[in-house]
Amino acid sequence: MTRALDSLRLKPVPSSAEVLRRKDGYREKTPIAFTAPLAQERCVEARSVGLAGANHYNLAQNPPYYMSVPGSIPELYLRRSVATRLREVNGRLAAEGLELFLFDAWRPQAIQRYFHDVWFPKWLQARQPHLEGRALVDEVEKYWAAPTAGRNSPSPHSTGGAVDLTLIVSETGQSLYMGGIFDDLTETAWTDGFEHTPPASMSDEEARANRRLLYWVMTEAGFANNPTEWWHYSWGDQMWAHLGGHKAAAYGACDPSGSGDP
Repeated sequence: MTRALDSLRLKPVPSSAEVLRRKDGYREKTPIAFTAPLAQERCVEARSVGLAGANHYNLAQNPPYYMSVPGSIPELYLRRSVATRLREVNGRLAAEGLELFLFDAWRPQAIQRYFHDVWFPKWLQARQPHLEGRALVDEVEKYWAAPTAGRNSPSPHSTGGAVDLTLIVSETGQSLYMGGIFDDLTETAWTDGFEHTPPASMSDEEARANRRLLYWVMTEAGFANNPTEWWHYSWGDQMWAHLGGHKAAAYGACDPSGSGDP
């Protein structure tokens, strides 16, 4: 690995707990620049512009669900500027034979509602029966944003600016080990999940190094990371604006599928 990229594997990521505190209320506090040019930017299908991926929710073999989720789509739509930035990240990774692999991009609200309102609360209560009311909602929303609540409060994946991804070996398609599956909605999935104690095994050391590499190549390209999900990055949405200190988000909700469910 080049010295520049190898150094990223050794560079700790910020505290997820601290970023989570900073993230609080980002949808209520962050305006959207609806009249700016980027607000009307069209989406592209990520694979049509050279990005690799498969929509996890649309697959039948998609742990931990093992079903094509009702309302899911096969496409991976992103705003054009976001796709361009991901290709630039790939350009940096190419020298090491690596590239990004997308799990999810623009997401219909049917998916957001299903996981936020039904699947994840049920999963949590089966393991923590004491969770109810506001405590249950708070735990759900560490990982699943509430569905879009009006023009000024779109869920991140409804904007075309948010993307879930990992790193793969370009030649073989093999995923780099990240220490947990996509959508492992526990603290194991927090971006700094392997930063708190010395690695207990070579596997832990590898997961820590690979999460660091993904974090730094993405954030150095201008993306923001959702601190409770090592795979979630965004550019142009309200989370990105809030965490990055931008005056406003570039993107509101969109509907590139034509489904009428942004």
